[in-house]
Amino acid sequence: MSVLAIHNLEKQEKDMLLFPAFELGIEKGQVVVIHSNLNIRVAILEMLAGKEPIFKGEITLLGEKIYKKKKETELKLGICFFEVGLYPRLTVLDHINFYKQLYGSELSNETILDVVQLGVVKNKKINQLTFSEKRRVHFALILIQDPIAYIFEEPDLNVDMETKRVFLNILEELKEKDKAILVLTNNMESAITMSNDVYRLGQSGLSKVQMEDGSEAKDKEEGQVALNFNKIPTKVNEKIILFDPPEIDFIESNDGQSIVFIKGESFPSVFTLNELEQRLKPFGFFRCHRSYIVNLQKVREVITWTRNSYSLVLDDKPKSSIPLSKAKMALLNEMLGLK
Repeated sequence: MSVLAIHNLEKQEKDMLLFPAFELGIEKGQVVVIHSNLNIRVAILEMLAGKEPIFKGEITLLGEKIYKKKKETELKLGICFFEVGLYPRLTVLDHINFYKQLYGSELSNETILDVVQLGVVKNKKINQLTFSEKRRVHFALILIQDPIAYIFEEPDLNVDMETKRVFLNILEELKEKDKAILVLTNNMESAITMSNDVYRLGQSGLSKVQMEDGSEAKDKEEGQVALNFNKIPTKVNEKIILFDPPEIDFIESNDGQSIVFIKGESFPSVFTLNELEQRLKPFGFFRCHRSYIVNLQKVREVITWTRNSYSLVLDDKPKSSIPLSKAKMALLNEMLGLK
């Protein structure tokens, strides 16, 4: 039985479907990351915290249903929200001691401070801390609760490198203690750094992100396993993530490095722009500029600035504007059947 399980969960907001029904289970010692937008993340967190009723499907913790008005503390579920209220005039140690008393924790202050690397600022008031230090206070307080399952909302958003390192170490410690961990984030690079079990959740449902670590990629290079050549591989932190061509918005070449853009996020490619052009032609991609390849299915507008200056505006999240060269403009018009 999964520690934390989601069964046939679906959410509609007014007349809009946030996400269709999906299934997900998180086992002991497993870190699962869900990559989604803000609205989906908030909806899931509110249902997990018992603040929002579940009209279709259910969420269970060790087989017990989570429902509205059922406090997460009663279920031994710990949620570390992105925005957590802290008392600005109390020190870091004041917060730790208060939570230790509240949850009956026997952890020593030294142990907690060492885990979150806050020993130097332990006597500082919250209003004197940086944003990153405050996030580490959040981590300390959720660790004191010692729940069965941990939920983290955007744990490394806008924090410094030290805090990112601290959080990754926390994940490793929680895994060793057989805790179940769910992370909700809108940053794909962060997601694949935290776990190999990464999912995307949106209006099309839940889908697992295909990844390999460096050793698996090496095996493939040596011919032990054949790559699926319909996928476009990118590499982040020694992990290879594979994307379906229709997911890609555009590709840019910068100082010889090809960067793949998907939903406003960028991923370094292992191929050159010329190699990507050949691979993606059958999927409706167009070399619109010496340094750009664009997915024509994502183009919303063609803008003429001057007789020699053109741009393509995409229907992606940031409404990207991609340069279109004069020679390629003529070719595009021909492809579109325009004179």
